[in-house]
Order: sequence, then C-alpha cells, then structure tokens
Amino acid sequence: MFVVYGTIDLHLPYSTSLKEKRKTVHAVIARIRKRFNVSVSEVDYHELWQRSQIGFSAVTANFAESDLIISAIKETIYQYSDQAEPINFLFNHITV
Repeated sequence: MFVVYGTIDLHLPYSTSLKEKRKTVHAVIARIRKRFNVSVSEVDYHELWQRSQIGFSAVTANFAESDLIISAIKETIYQYSDQAEPINFLFNHITV
C-alpha cells in the first residue's frame, strides 16, 4: 500500500476578491476530486486574494497508481493556468 500526499501553492493574479478566489479554488478542487478519489482541500492563505495552498492525500495499491494521481493533479492545475499559476509543487510517497 502506498500513500501519496502533497501541497500545491497557487498564485491567482486576476483575482480581485476572496469571492473570486474561492470560485477558482473550488473549481480546481472539484475537478481533482472528480478525476480521482483524492482527499483535497485549501489548507493555507485563506485570507489572501491572490494566493492559495491546496493539500491532498490518497492511498493506492501500487506505486504506478500514485504516480498516475500526481500526474493527473499536475495536469488539472495546468488546465487552470489562465486563472491560477502554480508556484510550487510538493509531492511525497510513503510505503506502508
């Protein structure tokens, strides 16, 4: 069994309010949840308009699945590149 977890820091350059930020962040989170059964949430920078940190975790049966989840999350973030620019990706694997 493998556990994959990590964080993604996002810059939202066109967000002018917390409402706009929430709309974009929730769209990204919903898209990630839809593609895979992954626990995902905004974990930091709640009070900033143009910054967000998203955390995620998942349990997989093998290493290949965990790599697939990481690739899918990166692809999803890049699909929203016109609204949210990724600043930093941090991914980790644990074998249990």
